[in-house]
Amino acid sequence: MVVRRRQQRGHRYTESPILQLALQGWRSRMVGLLLMAAFFALLMRAFYLQVINNDFLQEKGDSRYLRDIEISASRGKVTDRHGDMLAVSTPMRSIWAIPADARAMSGEQKRQLSEMLDLKPRELDSRLASEKTFVFVKRQVPPQTAEQVVALKLPGIHQEKEYRRYYPAGDMTAHLVGFTGVDDKGLEGVELAFQQSLLGRAGARTVIRDRRGNIIEDVGATRPPRDGNDIVLAIDSKIQYLAYSHLKASVSEHKAKGGGIIVLDTRTGELLALANWPTYNPNNRERLSGEQLRNRAVTDTFEPGSTLKPFTVALALEKGKYRYDSLVDCAPGRITVGKAVISDSHPHGTLTVAQVIQKSSNVGTTKIALSMPPQSMWEMFDDLGFGKVPQLGFPGEVTGRLRPWKNWKPIEQATMSYGHGISVSLIQLARAYSVFARDGDLVPASLLRIDQPVTRGVSVFSAQTAREVRAMLELVVGPGGTAPKAAVPGYRVGGKTGTAHKLERGVYANKYIASFVGIAPISDPRLVVAVMIDEPSGAAYYGGQIAGPIFSRVTAGALRTLGVAPDAPMQVAASTEAKGRL
Repeated sequence: MVVRRRQQRGHRYTESPILQLALQGWRSRMVGLLLMAAFFALLMRAFYLQVINNDFLQEKGDSRYLRDIEISASRGKVTDRHGDMLAVSTPMRSIWAIPADARAMSGEQKRQLSEMLDLKPRELDSRLASEKTFVFVKRQVPPQTAEQVVALKLPGIHQEKEYRRYYPAGDMTAHLVGFTGVDDKGLEGVELAFQQSLLGRAGARTVIRDRRGNIIEDVGATRPPRDGNDIVLAIDSKIQYLAYSHLKASVSEHKAKGGGIIVLDTRTGELLALANWPTYNPNNRERLSGEQLRNRAVTDTFEPGSTLKPFTVALALEKGKYRYDSLVDCAPGRITVGKAVISDSHPHGTLTVAQVIQKSSNVGTTKIALSMPPQSMWEMFDDLGFGKVPQLGFPGEVTGRLRPWKNWKPIEQATMSYGHGISVSLIQLARAYSVFARDGDLVPASLLRIDQPVTRGVSVFSAQTAREVRAMLELVVGPGGTAPKAAVPGYRVGGKTGTAHKLERGVYANKYIASFVGIAPISDPRLVVAVMIDEPSGAAYYGGQIAGPIFSRVTAGALRTLGVAPDAPMQVAASTEAKGRL
Protein backbone atom coordinates (compact mmCIF):
# COMPACT_ATOMS: atom_id res chain seq x y z
CA MET A 1 0.00 0.00 0.00
CA VAL A 2 2.79 2.32 0.86
CA VAL A 3 4.71 1.42 -2.28
CA ARG A 4 1.78 2.06 -4.51
CA ARG A 5 1.34 5.59 -3.08
CA ARG A 6 4.95 6.46 -3.66
CA GLN A 7 4.58 5.45 -7.25
CA GLN A 8 1.53 7.66 -7.64
CA ARG A 9 3.32 10.70 -6.12
CA GLY A 10 6.71 10.29 -8.04
CA HIS A 11 7.73 10.99 -11.70
CA ARG A 12 10.04 9.21 -14.09
CA TYR A 13 13.49 10.90 -14.53
CA THR A 14 13.13 11.26 -18.23
CA GLU A 15 9.78 12.87 -17.92
CA SER A 16 10.94 15.69 -15.68
CA PRO A 17 9.47 19.00 -16.86
CA ILE A 18 12.76 20.73 -16.10
CA LEU A 19 14.59 18.67 -18.70
CA GLN A 20 12.04 19.00 -21.39
CA LEU A 21 13.02 21.27 -24.36
CA ALA A 22 11.15 24.45 -24.53
CA LEU A 23 11.85 24.86 -28.31
CA GLN A 24 9.00 25.10 -30.64
CA GLY A 25 8.77 22.60 -33.50
CA TRP A 26 9.59 25.01 -36.37
CA ARG A 27 12.81 26.16 -34.73
CA SER A 28 14.23 22.70 -34.38
CA ARG A 29 13.51 22.03 -37.99
CA MET A 30 15.30 25.27 -39.01
CA VAL A 31 18.43 24.37 -37.07
CA GLY A 32 18.47 20.99 -38.74
CA LEU A 33 18.14 22.54 -42.18
CA LEU A 34 20.97 25.00 -41.49
CA LEU A 35 23.26 22.22 -40.38
CA MET A 36 22.42 20.24 -43.49
CA ALA A 37 23.01 23.31 -45.68
CA ALA A 38 26.39 23.96 -44.07
CA PHE A 39 27.41 20.35 -44.54
CA PHE A 40 26.31 20.46 -48.18
CA ALA A 41 28.28 23.70 -48.76
CA LEU A 42 31.43 22.12 -47.36
CA LEU A 43 30.86 19.08 -49.51
CA MET A 44 30.47 21.21 -52.66
CA ARG A 45 33.54 23.28 -51.80
CA ALA A 46 35.62 20.16 -51.36
CA PHE A 47 34.32 18.80 -54.65
CA TYR A 48 35.13 22.07 -56.43
CA LEU A 49 38.69 22.26 -55.09
CA GLN A 50 39.56 18.61 -55.49
CA VAL A 51 37.74 17.77 -58.72
CA ILE A 52 36.74 20.80 -60.75
CA ASN A 53 39.48 23.31 -59.91
CA ASN A 54 42.34 21.62 -58.16
CA ASP A 55 45.11 23.96 -59.52
CA PHE A 56 45.34 25.93 -56.28
CA LEU A 57 45.92 22.95 -54.02
CA GLN A 58 48.21 21.35 -56.61
CA GLU A 59 50.28 24.54 -56.80
CA LYS A 60 50.56 24.69 -53.02
CA GLY A 61 51.66 21.09 -52.89
CA ASP A 62 54.11 21.47 -55.74
CA SER A 63 55.66 24.55 -54.16
CA ARG A 64 56.63 22.45 -51.15
CA TYR A 65 58.10 19.48 -53.00
CA LEU A 66 58.61 20.12 -56.76
CA ARG A 67 61.70 21.97 -57.98
CA ASP A 68 62.92 22.88 -61.46
CA ILE A 69 66.67 22.24 -61.76
CA GLU A 70 68.51 24.11 -64.50
CA ILE A 71 70.43 21.88 -66.90
CA SER A 72 73.45 23.85 -68.08
CA ALA A 73 74.04 24.18 -71.81
CA SER A 74 77.58 23.87 -73.09
CA ARG A 75 78.95 27.08 -74.58
CA GLY A 76 79.94 26.80 -78.23
CA LYS A 77 83.58 26.14 -79.12
CA VAL A 78 85.87 28.68 -80.78
CA THR A 79 88.31 27.24 -83.31
CA ASP A 80 90.79 28.53 -85.83
CA ARG A 81 90.20 28.08 -89.57
CA HIS A 82 91.58 24.51 -89.47
CA GLY A 83 89.55 23.38 -86.45
CA ASP A 84 92.29 23.79 -83.84
CA MET A 85 90.65 24.55 -80.49
CA LEU A 86 90.96 28.10 -79.15
CA ALA A 87 88.18 28.05 -76.53
CA VAL A 88 86.28 25.07 -75.12
CA SER A 89 84.01 24.47 -72.11
CA THR A 90 85.02 21.81 -69.59
CA PRO A 91 82.53 20.27 -67.09
CA MET A 92 82.81 21.61 -63.56
CA ARG A 93 80.65 21.68 -60.41
CA SER A 94 79.23 24.38 -58.19
CA ILE A 95 78.84 23.68 -54.47
CA TRP A 96 75.79 25.37 -52.97
CA ALA A 97 74.02 25.31 -49.62
CA ILE A 98 70.70 25.77 -47.84
CA PRO A 99 72.10 27.89 -44.97
CA ALA A 100 69.39 26.95 -42.46
CA ASP A 101 70.20 23.25 -42.88
CA ALA A 102 73.97 23.69 -43.27
CA ARG A 103 74.25 25.30 -39.83
CA ALA A 104 73.70 21.82 -38.38
CA MET A 105 77.24 20.89 -39.45
CA SER A 106 79.73 20.26 -36.69
CA GLY A 107 82.97 22.19 -36.38
CA GLU A 108 84.91 19.24 -37.75
CA GLN A 109 82.62 19.00 -40.78
CA LYS A 110 83.05 22.71 -41.52
CA ARG A 111 86.82 22.34 -41.24
CA GLN A 112 86.81 19.45 -43.73
CA LEU A 113 84.60 21.40 -46.17
CA SER A 114 86.73 24.55 -46.02
CA GLU A 115 89.92 22.54 -46.62
CA MET A 116 88.45 20.68 -49.61
CA LEU A 117 87.20 23.89 -51.22
CA ASP A 118 90.28 25.93 -50.27
CA LEU A 119 88.14 28.42 -48.36
CA LYS A 120 89.02 30.26 -45.18
CA PRO A 121 86.82 29.17 -42.24
CA ARG A 122 85.62 32.75 -41.78
CA GLU A 123 84.58 32.96 -45.42
CA LEU A 124 82.62 29.70 -45.15
CA ASP A 125 80.90 30.82 -41.93
CA SER A 126 79.98 34.13 -43.54
CA ARG A 127 78.25 32.42 -46.46
CA LEU A 128 76.40 29.94 -44.26
CA ALA A 129 75.19 32.78 -42.01
CA SER A 130 73.03 34.13 -44.85
CA GLU A 131 69.27 34.30 -44.35
CA LYS A 132 68.69 33.26 -47.95
CA THR A 133 67.41 29.83 -48.89
CA PHE A 134 70.19 29.34 -51.47
CA VAL A 135 73.84 30.45 -51.50
CA PHE A 136 76.86 29.42 -53.55
CA VAL A 137 79.65 28.07 -51.39
CA LYS A 138 82.13 27.83 -54.27
CA ARG A 139 81.79 27.76 -58.03
CA GLN A 140 83.76 25.99 -60.77
CA VAL A 141 85.00 23.20 -58.53
CA PRO A 142 86.71 20.22 -60.25
CA PRO A 143 84.37 17.21 -60.47
CA GLN A 144 86.64 15.00 -58.37
CA THR A 145 86.67 17.57 -55.56
CA ALA A 146 82.89 17.92 -55.75
CA GLU A 147 82.49 14.13 -55.43
CA GLN A 148 84.66 14.17 -52.30
CA VAL A 149 82.41 16.86 -50.82
CA VAL A 150 79.28 14.85 -51.63
CA ALA A 151 80.81 11.76 -50.01
CA LEU A 152 80.92 13.62 -46.66
CA LYS A 153 77.10 13.77 -46.68
CA LEU A 154 77.06 17.18 -45.06
CA PRO A 155 73.65 18.57 -44.13
CA GLY A 156 72.41 21.32 -46.48
CA ILE A 157 75.38 21.01 -48.91
CA HIS A 158 74.62 20.18 -52.55
CA GLN A 159 76.24 20.34 -55.98
CA GLU A 160 75.17 21.25 -59.51
CA LYS A 161 76.81 20.89 -62.91
CA GLU A 162 78.26 23.91 -64.71
CA TYR A 163 81.05 24.67 -67.18
CA ARG A 164 84.37 26.48 -67.12
CA ARG A 165 86.01 27.98 -70.19
CA TYR A 166 89.49 26.77 -71.12
CA TYR A 167 91.79 28.43 -73.66
CA PRO A 168 94.37 26.01 -75.11
CA ALA A 169 96.35 28.73 -76.94
CA GLY A 170 96.65 30.82 -73.78
CA ASP A 171 98.22 34.26 -74.12
CA MET A 172 98.94 33.79 -77.85
CA THR A 173 95.29 34.47 -78.81
CA ALA A 174 94.10 36.21 -75.65
CA HIS A 175 93.25 39.58 -77.23
CA LEU A 176 91.45 37.96 -80.12
CA VAL A 177 89.45 35.23 -78.36
CA GLY A 178 88.91 37.08 -75.07
CA PHE A 179 87.41 35.30 -72.07
CA THR A 180 84.22 34.65 -70.09
CA GLY A 181 83.27 35.34 -66.48
CA VAL A 182 82.34 32.84 -63.78
CA ASP A 183 78.75 32.82 -65.06
CA ASP A 184 79.96 31.76 -68.53
CA LYS A 185 79.17 35.09 -70.17
CA GLY A 186 81.65 36.69 -72.57
CA LEU A 187 83.57 39.66 -71.20
CA GLU A 188 86.20 40.34 -73.86
CA GLY A 189 87.09 39.60 -77.48
CA VAL A 190 85.24 37.08 -79.62
CA GLU A 191 83.63 35.66 -76.47
CA LEU A 192 81.83 38.97 -76.01
CA ALA A 193 81.33 39.82 -79.69
CA PHE A 194 79.53 36.52 -80.39
CA GLN A 195 77.97 36.07 -76.95
CA GLN A 196 74.44 35.33 -78.14
CA SER A 197 75.55 32.74 -80.67
CA LEU A 198 77.99 30.99 -78.32
CA LEU A 199 75.82 31.01 -75.21
CA GLY A 200 73.20 28.41 -76.07
CA ARG A 201 70.05 27.89 -73.97
CA ALA A 202 69.91 26.17 -70.60
CA GLY A 203 67.43 23.33 -70.12
CA ALA A 204 65.30 22.42 -67.09
CA ARG A 205 64.42 19.23 -65.23
CA THR A 206 61.65 18.77 -62.65
CA VAL A 207 62.39 16.81 -59.48
CA ILE A 208 60.69 16.14 -56.12
CA ARG A 209 62.76 17.21 -53.13
CA ASP A 210 62.24 16.78 -49.41
CA ARG A 211 62.55 19.56 -46.86
CA ARG A 212 66.33 19.23 -46.73
CA GLY A 213 66.66 19.56 -50.49
CA ASN A 214 67.43 15.90 -51.17
CA ILE A 215 66.06 14.62 -54.51
CA ILE A 216 63.49 11.87 -53.92
CA GLU A 217 62.20 11.42 -57.44
CA ASP A 218 63.14 12.64 -60.92
CA VAL A 219 59.91 13.64 -62.66
CA GLY A 220 61.56 14.29 -66.04
CA ALA A 221 62.94 16.96 -68.39
CA THR A 222 60.65 19.90 -69.07
CA ARG A 223 63.03 21.66 -71.50
CA PRO A 224 66.09 20.06 -73.09
CA PRO A 225 69.29 22.18 -73.15
CA ARG A 226 70.53 23.58 -76.45
CA ASP A 227 74.29 23.93 -76.73
CA GLY A 228 75.76 27.10 -78.18
CA ASN A 229 76.92 27.42 -81.76
CA ASP A 230 80.57 26.89 -82.62
CA ILE A 231 82.51 29.84 -84.03
CA VAL A 232 85.18 29.28 -86.70
CA LEU A 233 87.62 32.17 -86.81
CA ALA A 234 89.66 33.23 -89.81
CA ILE A 235 92.99 33.01 -88.01
CA ASP A 236 95.55 30.35 -88.78
CA SER A 237 97.16 29.13 -85.53
CA LYS A 238 100.55 28.60 -87.20
CA ILE A 239 100.64 32.13 -88.61
CA GLN A 240 99.30 33.46 -85.31
CA TYR A 241 102.20 31.83 -83.48
CA LEU A 242 104.70 33.34 -85.91
CA ALA A 243 103.22 36.81 -85.50
CA TYR A 244 102.97 36.56 -81.72
CA SER A 245 106.44 35.15 -81.10
CA HIS A 246 108.27 37.63 -83.38
CA LEU A 247 106.33 40.58 -81.98
CA LYS A 248 107.13 39.53 -78.42
CA ALA A 249 110.82 39.13 -79.23
CA SER A 250 111.01 42.53 -80.93
CA VAL A 251 109.30 44.39 -78.09
CA SER A 252 111.75 42.80 -75.67
CA GLU A 253 114.78 43.47 -77.89
CA HIS A 254 113.98 47.15 -78.33
CA LYS A 255 112.64 47.61 -74.78
CA ALA A 256 109.40 48.97 -76.18
CA LYS A 257 106.22 49.75 -74.30
CA GLY A 258 104.14 47.48 -76.50
CA GLY A 259 103.18 46.58 -80.03
CA GLY A 260 100.71 44.99 -82.39
CA ILE A 261 100.71 42.98 -85.61
CA ILE A 262 98.04 41.98 -88.15
CA VAL A 263 98.23 39.52 -91.03
CA LEU A 264 95.42 39.99 -93.57
CA ASP A 265 94.47 37.70 -96.45
CA THR A 266 94.00 40.04 -99.42
CA ARG A 267 91.75 37.60 -101.30
CA THR A 268 89.04 37.50 -98.64
CA GLY A 269 89.80 40.19 -96.06
CA GLU A 270 90.25 37.48 -93.41
CA LEU A 271 92.42 38.14 -90.36
CA LEU A 272 94.94 35.29 -90.42
CA ALA A 273 96.69 36.65 -87.34
CA LEU A 274 96.19 39.39 -84.77
CA ALA A 275 98.56 39.70 -81.83
CA ASN A 276 99.51 42.29 -79.23
CA TRP A 277 102.12 42.74 -76.56
CA PRO A 278 101.82 42.95 -73.57
CA THR A 279 99.25 40.21 -73.24
CA TYR A 280 97.82 37.91 -70.54
CA ASN A 281 96.84 34.33 -69.86
CA PRO A 282 93.03 34.02 -70.07
CA ASN A 283 93.21 30.81 -68.00
CA ASN A 284 94.65 32.73 -65.03
CA ARG A 285 93.38 36.27 -64.69
CA GLU A 286 94.11 37.00 -61.03
CA ARG A 287 96.39 39.95 -61.69
CA LEU A 288 95.38 41.86 -64.79
CA SER A 289 96.07 45.45 -65.77
CA GLY A 290 94.60 47.68 -68.44
CA GLU A 291 97.88 47.50 -70.35
CA GLN A 292 97.55 43.74 -70.66
CA LEU A 293 93.86 43.73 -71.58
CA ARG A 294 94.02 46.34 -74.35
CA ASN A 295 93.74 44.98 -77.87
CA ARG A 296 96.05 47.61 -79.31
CA ALA A 297 95.51 46.54 -82.92
CA VAL A 298 91.80 47.35 -82.69
CA THR A 299 91.21 49.76 -79.80
CA ASP A 300 94.30 52.03 -79.93
CA THR A 301 94.85 54.78 -82.45
CA PHE A 302 98.11 56.44 -83.46
CA GLU A 303 99.43 58.83 -86.05
CA PRO A 304 100.54 56.53 -88.89
CA GLY A 305 103.32 58.74 -90.17
CA SER A 306 104.82 57.98 -93.56
CA THR A 307 102.71 54.83 -94.07
CA LEU A 308 100.04 57.24 -95.39
CA LYS A 309 102.22 58.65 -98.17
CA PRO A 310 101.33 55.95 -100.74
CA PHE A 311 97.66 56.92 -100.51
CA THR A 312 98.43 60.58 -101.20
CA VAL A 313 100.53 59.60 -104.20
CA ALA A 314 97.87 57.16 -105.41
CA LEU A 315 95.26 59.94 -105.39
CA ALA A 316 97.57 62.20 -107.42
CA LEU A 317 98.08 59.42 -109.97
CA GLU A 318 94.35 58.77 -110.09
CA LYS A 319 93.54 62.45 -110.65
CA GLY A 320 96.16 62.78 -113.38
CA LYS A 321 98.17 65.35 -111.44
CA TYR A 322 101.34 63.25 -111.58
CA ARG A 323 102.70 60.16 -113.28
CA TYR A 324 104.92 57.38 -111.94
CA ASP A 325 108.04 59.10 -113.31
CA SER A 326 107.00 62.75 -112.87
CA LEU A 327 109.72 64.89 -111.31
CA VAL A 328 109.28 66.63 -107.95
CA ASP A 329 111.80 69.21 -106.75
CA CYS A 330 112.51 68.36 -103.10
CA ALA A 331 115.54 70.67 -102.69
CA PRO A 332 116.79 71.91 -100.32
CA GLY A 333 115.11 69.32 -98.10
CA ARG A 334 112.53 71.63 -96.55
CA ILE A 335 109.41 73.60 -97.48
CA THR A 336 107.49 76.40 -95.78
CA VAL A 337 103.71 76.10 -95.52
CA GLY A 338 102.17 79.09 -93.84
CA LYS A 339 104.34 79.73 -90.79
CA ALA A 340 105.49 76.12 -90.47
CA VAL A 341 108.55 74.46 -91.98
CA ILE A 342 108.35 70.84 -93.17
CA SER A 343 111.65 69.01 -93.51
CA ASP A 344 113.01 65.70 -94.75
CA SER A 345 115.17 63.55 -92.47
CA HIS A 346 117.77 63.63 -95.26
CA PRO A 347 117.82 66.40 -97.92
CA HIS A 348 117.02 65.35 -101.47
CA GLY A 349 117.20 67.10 -104.80
CA THR A 350 114.82 66.31 -107.63
CA LEU A 351 113.01 62.97 -107.23
CA THR A 352 110.55 61.07 -109.32
CA VAL A 353 107.17 60.33 -107.73
CA ALA A 354 108.32 56.73 -107.25
CA GLN A 355 111.44 57.95 -105.47
CA VAL A 356 109.38 60.20 -103.22
CA ILE A 357 107.91 56.97 -101.83
CA GLN A 358 111.21 55.09 -101.94
CA LYS A 359 113.06 57.84 -100.03
CA SER A 360 110.00 58.79 -97.93
CA SER A 361 110.27 62.50 -98.70
CA ASN A 362 107.97 64.74 -96.64
CA VAL A 363 108.72 67.66 -98.92
CA GLY A 364 107.81 65.77 -102.08
CA THR A 365 104.63 64.37 -100.54
CA THR A 366 103.59 67.83 -99.35
CA LYS A 367 103.99 69.32 -102.83
CA ILE A 368 101.97 66.49 -104.33
CA ALA A 369 99.21 66.86 -101.71
CA LEU A 370 98.90 70.63 -102.09
CA SER A 371 98.32 70.20 -105.83
CA MET A 372 94.90 68.67 -105.01
CA PRO A 373 91.80 70.08 -103.32
CA PRO A 374 91.32 69.11 -99.62
CA GLN A 375 87.93 67.60 -100.38
CA SER A 376 89.47 65.01 -102.73
CA MET A 377 91.93 63.90 -100.05
CA TRP A 378 89.20 63.68 -97.41
CA GLU A 379 86.96 61.63 -99.69
CA MET A 380 89.81 59.24 -100.38
CA PHE A 381 90.58 58.78 -96.67
CA ASP A 382 86.89 58.27 -96.04
CA ASP A 383 86.64 55.65 -98.79
CA LEU A 384 89.58 53.83 -97.24
CA GLY A 385 87.70 53.56 -93.93
CA PHE A 386 89.63 56.12 -91.90
CA GLY A 387 87.44 57.91 -89.38
CA LYS A 388 84.97 54.99 -89.40
CA VAL A 389 84.41 51.92 -87.26
CA PRO A 390 86.03 48.93 -89.06
CA GLN A 391 82.85 46.89 -88.38
CA LEU A 392 84.62 43.70 -87.45
CA GLY A 393 82.01 43.24 -84.75
CA PHE A 394 84.86 43.34 -82.24
CA PRO A 395 84.33 45.06 -78.84
CA GLY A 396 86.02 48.42 -78.47
CA GLU A 397 86.57 49.21 -82.15
CA VAL A 398 87.51 52.85 -82.64
CA THR A 399 86.96 55.27 -85.49
CA GLY A 400 90.23 57.15 -85.32
CA ARG A 401 90.40 60.85 -86.09
CA LEU A 402 89.68 62.40 -89.49
CA ARG A 403 88.64 66.03 -89.30
CA PRO A 404 86.15 67.48 -91.86
CA TRP A 405 87.94 68.84 -94.92
CA LYS A 406 86.21 72.23 -94.69
CA ASN A 407 88.23 72.96 -91.54
CA TRP A 408 91.59 72.03 -93.05
CA LYS A 409 94.28 74.67 -93.34
CA PRO A 410 97.07 74.19 -95.90
CA ILE A 411 99.48 73.05 -93.18
CA GLU A 412 96.95 70.46 -91.99
CA GLN A 413 96.47 69.12 -95.49
CA ALA A 414 100.24 68.93 -95.86
CA THR A 415 100.87 67.09 -92.58
CA MET A 416 98.00 64.66 -93.14
CA SER A 417 99.51 63.70 -96.50
CA TYR A 418 102.42 62.11 -94.60
CA GLY A 419 100.44 60.81 -91.64
CA HIS A 420 100.35 63.56 -89.02
CA GLY A 421 97.19 65.24 -87.75
CA ILE A 422 95.21 62.08 -88.48
CA SER A 423 94.91 58.96 -86.31
CA VAL A 424 94.10 55.39 -87.29
CA SER A 425 94.06 51.93 -85.73
CA LEU A 426 96.34 49.17 -86.97
CA ILE A 427 93.40 47.20 -88.38
CA GLN A 428 92.26 50.26 -90.35
CA LEU A 429 95.74 50.72 -91.77
CA ALA A 430 96.14 47.05 -92.75
CA ARG A 431 92.75 46.99 -94.44
CA ALA A 432 93.49 50.23 -96.33
CA TYR A 433 96.69 48.75 -97.79
CA SER A 434 94.70 45.89 -99.28
CA VAL A 435 93.51 48.31 -102.01
CA PHE A 436 96.99 48.15 -103.52
CA ALA A 437 97.03 44.35 -103.29
CA ARG A 438 93.52 43.99 -104.80
CA ASP A 439 94.06 46.29 -107.78
CA GLY A 440 92.20 49.21 -106.28
CA ASP A 441 89.16 47.78 -104.52
CA LEU A 442 88.50 47.46 -100.80
CA VAL A 443 86.75 44.58 -99.03
CA PRO A 444 85.60 44.33 -95.39
CA ALA A 445 87.98 42.73 -92.90
CA SER A 446 86.60 39.56 -91.33
CA LEU A 447 87.17 37.80 -88.00
CA LEU A 448 85.34 34.73 -89.27
CA ARG A 449 86.50 32.23 -91.86
CA ILE A 450 85.30 32.90 -95.40
CA ASP A 451 85.25 29.86 -97.64
CA GLN A 452 85.17 31.65 -101.00
CA PRO A 453 87.36 34.53 -102.26
CA VAL A 454 85.64 37.91 -102.35
CA THR A 455 85.65 38.78 -106.02
CA ARG A 456 84.62 42.41 -105.80
CA GLY A 457 84.80 45.18 -103.23
CA VAL A 458 84.35 48.96 -103.21
CA SER A 459 86.48 50.59 -105.91
CA VAL A 460 88.83 53.26 -104.53
CA PHE A 461 91.56 53.40 -107.19
CA SER A 462 91.92 52.06 -110.69
CA ALA A 463 93.87 48.84 -111.23
CA GLN A 464 96.61 50.80 -113.04
CA THR A 465 97.08 53.15 -110.10
CA ALA A 466 97.21 50.27 -107.61
CA ARG A 467 99.84 48.44 -109.67
CA GLU A 468 102.01 51.52 -110.03
CA VAL A 469 101.91 52.14 -106.27
CA ARG A 470 102.80 48.46 -105.68
CA ALA A 471 105.87 48.96 -107.82
CA MET A 472 106.81 52.00 -105.70
CA LEU A 473 106.37 49.98 -102.51
CA GLU A 474 108.73 47.34 -103.84
CA LEU A 475 111.43 50.01 -104.22
CA VAL A 476 111.16 50.77 -100.48
CA VAL A 477 112.56 47.33 -99.50
CA GLY A 478 115.25 47.38 -102.18
CA PRO A 479 118.61 49.13 -102.35
CA GLY A 480 118.24 52.83 -101.65
CA GLY A 481 114.88 52.36 -99.92
CA THR A 482 114.06 53.04 -96.28
CA ALA A 483 113.36 49.39 -95.37
CA PRO A 484 115.87 46.94 -96.88
CA LYS A 485 115.55 44.88 -93.68
CA ALA A 486 111.94 44.13 -94.65
CA ALA A 487 113.02 42.13 -97.71
CA VAL A 488 111.96 38.46 -97.78
CA PRO A 489 114.32 35.90 -99.38
CA GLY A 490 112.65 34.19 -102.33
CA TYR A 491 109.77 36.65 -102.61
CA ARG A 492 109.14 40.05 -104.11
CA VAL A 493 107.62 42.20 -101.39
CA GLY A 494 106.87 45.86 -100.90
CA GLY A 495 105.73 48.18 -98.16
CA LYS A 496 106.13 51.50 -96.44
CA THR A 497 107.81 52.56 -93.23
CA GLY A 498 106.34 54.92 -90.66
CA THR A 499 108.06 56.81 -87.84
CA ALA A 500 105.90 59.24 -85.91
CA HIS A 501 106.28 61.22 -82.71
CA LYS A 502 103.69 60.34 -80.07
CA LEU A 503 101.14 62.98 -79.21
CA GLU A 504 100.73 63.40 -75.45
CA ARG A 505 98.36 66.01 -74.00
CA GLY A 506 98.33 67.88 -77.30
CA VAL A 507 102.13 68.09 -77.55
CA TYR A 508 104.51 65.91 -79.57
CA ALA A 509 106.76 64.09 -77.10
CA ASN A 510 110.23 62.70 -77.70
CA LYS A 511 108.70 59.25 -78.05
CA TYR A 512 108.07 57.33 -81.23
CA ILE A 513 105.79 54.79 -82.86
CA ALA A 514 107.62 52.72 -85.46
CA SER A 515 105.53 50.96 -88.08
CA PHE A 516 105.68 49.07 -91.33
CA VAL A 517 102.89 47.90 -93.61
CA GLY A 518 103.74 45.60 -96.49
CA ILE A 519 102.33 43.42 -99.27
CA ALA A 520 103.56 40.00 -100.40
CA PRO A 521 104.23 38.74 -102.95
CA ILE A 522 104.18 41.73 -105.26
CA SER A 523 103.62 39.64 -108.42
CA ASP A 524 100.39 38.11 -107.07
CA PRO A 525 99.52 39.65 -103.68
CA ARG A 526 98.26 37.31 -101.00
CA LEU A 527 99.08 39.01 -97.69
CA VAL A 528 99.10 42.41 -96.06
CA VAL A 529 101.17 42.48 -92.87
CA ALA A 530 101.01 45.54 -90.61
CA VAL A 531 103.39 46.01 -87.66
CA MET A 532 103.41 48.71 -84.97
CA ILE A 533 105.95 49.09 -82.13
CA ASP A 534 105.09 51.56 -79.39
CA GLU A 535 107.93 53.56 -77.85
CA PRO A 536 111.11 51.67 -78.72
CA SER A 537 113.63 52.95 -76.20
CA GLY A 538 116.91 51.88 -77.75
CA ALA A 539 119.12 53.84 -80.11
CA ALA A 540 117.04 52.76 -83.12
CA TYR A 541 113.47 53.97 -83.54
CA TYR A 542 112.80 54.19 -87.30
CA GLY A 543 110.10 51.98 -88.77
CA GLY A 544 112.50 50.36 -91.21
CA GLN A 545 114.87 49.41 -88.40
CA ILE A 546 112.30 48.25 -85.84
CA ALA A 547 109.16 47.05 -87.64
CA GLY A 548 110.71 46.06 -90.99
CA PRO A 549 112.53 42.95 -89.70
CA ILE A 550 109.35 41.67 -88.01
CA PHE A 551 107.52 42.00 -91.32
CA SER A 552 110.26 40.04 -93.05
CA ARG A 553 110.25 37.11 -90.61
CA VAL A 554 106.49 36.84 -90.23
CA THR A 555 105.81 37.21 -93.95
CA ALA A 556 108.40 34.59 -94.88
CA GLY A 557 106.87 32.05 -92.48
CA ALA A 558 103.28 32.90 -93.41
CA LEU A 559 103.89 32.53 -97.17
CA ARG A 560 105.50 29.14 -96.64
CA THR A 561 102.65 28.08 -94.38
CA LEU A 562 100.12 29.03 -97.06
CA GLY A 563 102.13 27.25 -99.76
CA VAL A 564 102.67 30.42 -101.81
CA ALA A 565 105.28 29.80 -104.49
CA PRO A 566 108.40 32.02 -104.45
CA ASP A 567 108.47 34.69 -107.16
CA ALA A 568 112.10 35.80 -106.86
CA PRO A 569 115.46 33.99 -106.95
CA MET A 570 116.68 33.17 -103.44
CA GLN A 571 120.21 34.43 -104.08
CA VAL A 572 119.00 37.77 -105.43
CA ALA A 573 116.64 38.32 -102.51
CA ALA A 574 119.31 37.25 -100.02
CA SER A 575 121.83 39.60 -101.65
CA THR A 576 119.35 42.48 -101.39
CA GLU A 577 118.79 41.74 -97.71
CA ALA A 578 122.53 41.61 -97.05
CA LYS A 579 123.04 45.01 -98.68
CA GLY A 580 120.27 46.42 -96.49
CA ARG A 581 122.18 45.47 -93.35
CA LEU A 582 125.27 47.39 -94.42
